[in-house]
Amino acid sequence: MKRIGKLFVQGLMAILPIVVTLYLVYWLATTAESVLGRIIRYVIGDAYVPGLGVLFGFLITLGVGLLLQLWLFRKVFSLGEALLQRIPGIKSLYGSVRDLVGFFDSSKQKDFDKTVMVAVGDDNTRLMGLVTRENFDDLPEGIGDDQTVAVYLPMSYQLGGFTIMVPKNKIHPVDLKVDQAMQFVLTAGVSAEDKGKKKPTP
Repeated sequence: MKRIGKLFVQGLMAILPIVVTLYLVYWLATTAESVLGRIIRYVIGDAYVPGLGVLFGFLITLGVGLLLQLWLFRKVFSLGEALLQRIPGIKSLYGSVRDLVGFFDSSKQKDFDKTVMVAVGDDNTRLMGLVTRENFDDLPEGIGDDQTVAVYLPMSYQLGGFTIMVPKNKIHPVDLKVDQAMQFVLTAGVSAEDKGKKKPTP
């Protein structure tokens, strides 16, 4: 029974990421088909073909990406974001989701590209984090100075974390990209795939 249990866990660990990924893709597709498909069906009637909702959702997303290349559209989009950030409740939710997604956006990794280990206690204990700010000139006095950095410490197995202000001499740079560091922390150190490096042979 012990052997069977071990094999079952190994199998579960292998298929679970695939199942979750496929489910998320399925959820996005069915949501687009349900919401956008209903609108398209109302407009074109019997000419509607199943799948047009998904296609329309893809085209809308692609169109927004193209429009964001234009200065005027980026300005309008920024004004919309500013409006959302003035609404109580919505402000916190939108800001949190936007920042979380931004960590996985390769086009923005230049802003959060420094993975560090933060020394705590007697310095023998360290936490992995991401440097999010090194300049505090635009913030109220008392948050940070030229010897301080802001570090985001994500929590394992959940969407959450802490932002701490620590002295620069308490951090140690680590040669890991943002997505690799997040993968390492969110899986409690189980996974840290780095395709650009080969594991040393024993």
